[in-house]
Amino acid sequence: MENTSPETDKKQEIRQGLFAAWPICLGYIPLGLACGVLAQKAGINPLQIGLMSLLVFAGSGQFIAISMIGGGAAVASIIATTMVVNLRHLLMSSSLALHLGGTSKRKISLFAAEITDETFAVNISRFRNSGWDIKRGFIVNIASHLTWTVSTIVGAYGGQFIPEGAFGIDYALCAMFIGLLALQFRGVKYVITAVLGGVLALIFSLLLPGNLYVIIASILAAALVVVFRRYTGKRAAHV
Repeated sequence: MENTSPETDKKQEIRQGLFAAWPICLGYIPLGLACGVLAQKAGINPLQIGLMSLLVFAGSGQFIAISMIGGGAAVASIIATTMVVNLRHLLMSSSLALHLGGTSKRKISLFAAEITDETFAVNISRFRNSGWDIKRGFIVNIASHLTWTVSTIVGAYGGQFIPEGAFGIDYALCAMFIGLLALQFRGVKYVITAVLGGVLALIFSLLLPGNLYVIIASILAAALVVVFRRYTGKRAAHV
């Protein structure tokens, strides 16, 4: 059996982590640039967007926050909205924690703070196969995080040279969420929930101030569909 040195093992871990991360980084570059441009148009300077990317690191949450900041939304509304949008990361982190037995809570906390939809998908698929560990996972997360942060900063600097609304950049937020929504359509119930949420959001936008109507409509639509499914399921069981 061939023995390898710790230095060789470390290089192999880095190579494997970077190889797994490069598709994420490739996708983060255009999205990060668009996020930075939108931030600049909303009055956020490169330092601020850089700090946001370092501390928050949530593409959808940052797009929403930037949009709400540009629209003059209240701080409480921005915090509540981004919190609800990012709650899914709790489930993602819990799923990954099942593969991190014996790892210290400090390392797990740092690892969880770096989780996004894309890094979760890459790491969970590899954890389910043999030969993947938290070291390689950290490399995936850190490489993705650095790419996103640099891209948003570059976008914020370049935004001053791009006219308002040029290249459809102002549509980037809507386009991204339409894409994310379409990926969730795995059955009729998902379509019904999305349509119901949109209708309720439209109604509540006429009745409620600020942007809280988005949160209320989303929660209410999901709750109504769950209640309806349970009710119809019980009725079917008694037939």
